[in-house]
Amino acid sequence: MDSSYSAISKNSYVELQKQQTKFLPHSDEESFVNDFDDTRNLVFGADDDLEDLDISNYPLVDTKSNQGIHGAVFNLTTSIIGAGIMALPATMKVLGLVLGFVLIILMAILSEISVELLIRYSVLYKSRSYGEVVQFAMGKTARVLSEICIIVNNGGVLVVYLIIMGDVMSGSLHHIGVLDQWLGNGFWDHRKVLILVVMVLFLAPLCALNKIDSLSVTSAASVALAVVFVVVCFSVATIKLVEGTIDTPRMGPDFSSKEAILDLLVVVPIMANAYVCHFNVQPIYNELQGRSPHKMNRVGRITTAICVVVYASTAVSGYLLFGLATEADILTNFDQDLGIRFSSAVNYVVRIGYILHLVLVFPVIHFSLRETVNTLLFEGSPPLSESKKRSLGLTLILLALIYIGSTMIPNIWTAFKFTGATSAVSLGFTFPALIALRLGKQSNTLSFVERSVSWLMLILAVVVSIVGTVGNIYSIRSKSD
Repeated sequence: MDSSYSAISKNSYVELQKQQTKFLPHSDEESFVNDFDDTRNLVFGADDDLEDLDISNYPLVDTKSNQGIHGAVFNLTTSIIGAGIMALPATMKVLGLVLGFVLIILMAILSEISVELLIRYSVLYKSRSYGEVVQFAMGKTARVLSEICIIVNNGGVLVVYLIIMGDVMSGSLHHIGVLDQWLGNGFWDHRKVLILVVMVLFLAPLCALNKIDSLSVTSAASVALAVVFVVVCFSVATIKLVEGTIDTPRMGPDFSSKEAILDLLVVVPIMANAYVCHFNVQPIYNELQGRSPHKMNRVGRITTAICVVVYASTAVSGYLLFGLATEADILTNFDQDLGIRFSSAVNYVVRIGYILHLVLVFPVIHFSLRETVNTLLFEGSPPLSESKKRSLGLTLILLALIYIGSTMIPNIWTAFKFTGATSAVSLGFTFPALIALRLGKQSNTLSFVERSVSWLMLILAVVVSIVGTVGNIYSIRSKSD
């Protein structure tokens, strides 16, 4: 990837980390501390003074930026809305409409607060990436751990993409695939073979590209296809609701069985997966025209509002459409008569449209995954754009591992349960809370309310992670028995 920065040797980088007090000139550091002292309530609305925050003297941030707020919102929304939306209707089946809707909003609020805290300290400490601000707060070991979490999260998302493609095209245990409906029985009935063919013919060529800007057209197309899915799903549910052909949904959670209780333990980590975008915040901020924490916070709040509308619409309408028959991957439900005119055509539009969406988003997520793996394994080496052999080698290895993962994990619910309870909770809440508490204490830029919220976020993240992991292990042991 093209960059205007000169390479920094590994030894110099380590020395800079050891001498953090010398990383910022005293006058600059003092100026930034004073700016943030005046805006301690940034997360809660008192952020107007940051409009004039001067970042022109930030040597680690490229100042040639031309992306407006709308473009930044588009990019951040693209990085959030993905496969996680497919599992949200199933979370409604577990939680009920009322509690499910409340949790969608609550997770959005907590995620937005954590993003705004992350922006503040990334700017204050001139951090170009998620790992850098983690290192300033907690050291090199914590940075490596955060990068491992990014790898697990992104790798898990790509595994989920392949599982969804296999479910929709080849079918699942209780649902027929698109290709079977079109062509009858054939090699496409073998899910592993079909996924391999799709990966070799379509995904691998896109993933082999070295620059993210080469994927801008596919990213835009993927968003349009996702919007089509949400609009169609919501419209069909509205029509059936008006006609009175929808069964009465459950308003609260189900405690009638051990399996239902186990699902309750892991549903919050699954929702946490839906809002994880934190490792993409710094790159988007760097490209924001006239950037400042205040402007980036506007981007985050607009994006969060959009995601709440999209997620709530999809979760509620999907659950209303299929009720207790709602699958972990709701796309598989669209193989039956919806009880409306042109039902078959609507089913094909929904399923094929979202599969195309995943095919186009896959290389974008893979790019981020490959860059993180390269940073972790080849620190100090030239960028991947300057080493085609290393880039191609990493691409082939990662695609092979992702394919193997998709053949071993039975469904997206299982994948989201584990990534949600581990990497997603850590990236979205645990690390941002620790960053705020550690760096806020050093720079005296965290108000009492923000400190309290950070502690609350940290405690909730630890509890959710522990409960979710224990619930996952117990669920697996119960099924094996």
